[in-house]
Amino acid sequence: MKQINQEKFRSSKNKFLFGSTAAIITNMGLVVGLFSSLNAKVTIIGSILIIAVADNISDTLGIHIYQEAEGLSAKEVWLSSFTNFISRFIVSLMFILLILALPLKTSVVCCLILGLFIISFTSYFIAVHKGKNPYLAVLEHILVAVIVIILSKALGHFVISQF
Repeated sequence: MKQINQEKFRSSKNKFLFGSTAAIITNMGLVVGLFSSLNAKVTIIGSILIIAVADNISDTLGIHIYQEAEGLSAKEVWLSSFTNFISRFIVSLMFILLILALPLKTSVVCCLILGLFIISFTSYFIAVHKGKNPYLAVLEHILVAVIVIILSKALGHFVISQF
């Protein structure tokens, strides 16, 4: 019984470490980074860059700490941390390139399409690999993404109307 309680504590502690690390670093980066924004394109590119660095580092550090606490080997922890950081950074750069290359409204639509495509593609192949229903996995993950998009749009409109 004592082992079970220690296991629950360790699991809760790891989740706390990841969440708090990510929240602290991301919030500091966004507050500082968005302080001097002037127009939509600059704000979007600046926000993506901040997320590509600050949020990416915070999440990578959170994952890194979590995996160390879980007892993974140093090689596994560092490889996972490196691949997480690089893949997230590359995706962020793809979004920045779309914003830079296209008119703002068109680039926003293209970013949404790109994001939903990557989520669908990844969800499909993970589900197939695990022997699960790929269409249900894609639907579930797209639904979460759409909820985030809707909430983000609503919050953006709220902030603009209030400030």
